[in-house]
Amino acid sequence: MKAMILEQQRRPLRLQHIPTPRPAEFQILIRINACGICRTDLHVVDGDLNEPKLPLIPGHQIVGRVEKVGKNVERFYIEDRVGVPWLGGSCRECRYCKSGRENLCDNARYTGYQMDGGFAEYCVADERYCFPIPKDYTDVQAAPLLCAGLIGYRSYRMTQDAKKIGFYGFGAAANILIQVAKFEKREVFAFTREGDIKSQEKAMELGATWAGGSTQTQPDRLDAAIIFAPVGELVPIALRAVRKGGIVVCAGIHMSDIPSFPYADLWGERMVKSVANLTRQDGEEFLLLAPKVPVKTEVHPYALEDINIALDDLRKGHLTGTAVVVNS
Repeated sequence: MKAMILEQQRRPLRLQHIPTPRPAEFQILIRINACGICRTDLHVVDGDLNEPKLPLIPGHQIVGRVEKVGKNVERFYIEDRVGVPWLGGSCRECRYCKSGRENLCDNARYTGYQMDGGFAEYCVADERYCFPIPKDYTDVQAAPLLCAGLIGYRSYRMTQDAKKIGFYGFGAAANILIQVAKFEKREVFAFTREGDIKSQEKAMELGATWAGGSTQTQPDRLDAAIIFAPVGELVPIALRAVRKGGIVVCAGIHMSDIPSFPYADLWGERMVKSVANLTRQDGEEFLLLAPKVPVKTEVHPYALEDINIALDDLRKGHLTGTAVVVNS
């Protein structure tokens, strides 16, 4: 099969021809039709996340069809359409796994990081951590739901009953979650890079109450804020934007250092929370909700051989939606 392989971090991926993997116990072999490209993939390639297996096939928003099944596979059959997310497996025995918090498992394994992912023609995945894809979506349109959607949804649920929510960074996840917020009759205030008129216009088009630069002051105090951008400097800015008792959710797996800030910015029972990965329950809930909204994804297709171009477009902030690798 063809695969784009990361041999060394901070280096471009290389196209190689390698043997097609075989499914082991509980695994399915998937013929990949589409795989979304996520900022986490960029963090892996650029060395911000520094514990990948190497060589590695990145990619963790995988949609495809089951080609073969391994021993003890019970949920999926040949030609079923499945999605593979970031969480690829967990120990299933620790206190976190047994309490429904498998996202915190110390022995969890992640697709496209410790396990080969979807920048290829085929992959294997543990069927217990895969999801059936809603029939309402094409393969390409479904791919962003598996990370931008799922981890975005977990971040969004952490805002609890907030009615006015600030989104700091308006990329793929914010594009999806603003649709959910509008469906649930919540107001979204979009904060973008200074001068990023294109993203601000996109936010307003999708129903934002207000859009502006990240250092601008919104017209109303926020109940909560989600920081999608991996920029630690936004944490104290968001804290100053939320009311007493408000929540600031850091949605990324990687963030630059948070600068010091006065205790007064945190005082008043404001809260800062991080999001770590996702659980299968997040996936089940969100993939049932998405067609009801219905969530529409903005996608930018790329050929497998053009992944380095797609990563660079993401790195430079050229995309408002999700880059998706499409296998013809």
